[in-house]
Amino acid sequence: MKLEKQQTIKQDVSISGTGLHTGQKGTLTFHPAPENHGIKFRRVDVDGLPVVDAKVENVVDTSRGTTLAQNGVRVYTVEHILASLRGAGVDNVLIDIDCEEPPIQDGSARNMIEALKTAGIGEQNAEREYLRIKKSLTYFHPKIGCEIVIEPADDFRMEVSVDYNSKVLKPQTAVLENMNDFEKEIAPCRTFVFFQELEMLLNHNLIKGGDLSTAIVFVENFVGEEELQRVAKLFNMESVGVHEGGILNNTTLHFENEPARHKLLDLIGDMTLLGKPILGHVKAFKPGHLANTEFVKLIVENLE
Repeated sequence: MKLEKQQTIKQDVSISGTGLHTGQKGTLTFHPAPENHGIKFRRVDVDGLPVVDAKVENVVDTSRGTTLAQNGVRVYTVEHILASLRGAGVDNVLIDIDCEEPPIQDGSARNMIEALKTAGIGEQNAEREYLRIKKSLTYFHPKIGCEIVIEPADDFRMEVSVDYNSKVLKPQTAVLENMNDFEKEIAPCRTFVFFQELEMLLNHNLIKGGDLSTAIVFVENFVGEEELQRVAKLFNMESVGVHEGGILNNTTLHFENEPARHKLLDLIGDMTLLGKPILGHVKAFKPGHLANTEFVKLIVENLE
């Protein structure tokens, strides 16, 4: 195993905002935690302050994000927080949350990792343990065509490819060669959605806290002015239009392959549910939260 020290944050730090799916306004407060504590959420809005461990066995829903449940409470949409902690190299932290869902911020992990850096990252005395797999592992989901593979290795690398059979969101790939590059190359990458999905999500009460600044919206087919203005009104904006590149004109891409980078971010977050960092080379095609968490369960069954 690689010999490195476990890490936690040096002081408390908080971020506030609105949850994407529930629309709940809330605050996350990250606290330093002792060695071998791992990552835990504490629902401070509930009597008894129940704790939810960030472990894959506590996953109960993956419909539009990864939801954890334990001790009678849930925490929704945890993947960006977990990715931020892994990207910042934080092994041990207690996260107080005063509602069911963390704030979405701008749809990326940028603000969270900046908050963690503000708190400072400090070494602890105990050694960090890296997980290893015995052999190459493959998860395949035939219905959605997703495949995720991990090969044994002495370092960590991840490659993610997406293909939505879309005229505006072309097939693309993102690669993370070193976790030290996470903050600059992956953390700023925002979630995305197709325009035709917006109404469905609204009708199912899945984006009560969303606005057009929290996601990249790809417009696959022609949308008339009346429909654009209706959506603008739903999201409390004066107007919206469509860029020549096929995205709503309220934003521009940070990277040409930002969607693939965001899927990589999500996969790192979901793999953090292993409880410890893993060594290996991961290659994923069309990953999503269901496939990601099933892949993590497969890894758990095949650890050295």
